[in-house]
Amino acid sequence: MSLIPRSNLFDIDRFFNDSWPQMSRSDTSTFFAPRVDIAEKDGHYEITAELPGVSKEDIHVHVRDGILTLEAETTQEDKEEEKGKLIRQERRYGKFMRSFNLGPDVQESDIKASFKDGVLTLEAPKAVEKAPERRRIDVS
Repeated sequence: MSLIPRSNLFDIDRFFNDSWPQMSRSDTSTFFAPRVDIAEKDGHYEITAELPGVSKEDIHVHVRDGILTLEAETTQEDKEEEKGKLIRQERRYGKFMRSFNLGPDVQESDIKASFKDGVLTLEAPKAVEKAPERRRIDVS
């Protein structure tokens, strides 16, 4: 498979989840990586990313030098409540980014994106392999 998640120095969530899953901690960091699924389908790869609370206008997807990058930012509403106080906060706010090496078998110019119900779906078509060309050479 050519869609390989790129390591991200700022992917602290993955570091803590992979290293110490039993630890209890608050998930209110300002930088995080969304959870993604990558599936190989007929003629394309499909990447789905969970982006709850993110609006379509705040999502930026781009390709450069064979690297597909997803970026967005969510902001916390500043609401002061006169009655009651926040006891626990688990919703995330801040900037996120995820990058993938596309590899040579993805047609970069034809990647499509859609966003519905907090899930971003990207279709990355596989490049069509050209069969070795055989042509006749006239002998003179």
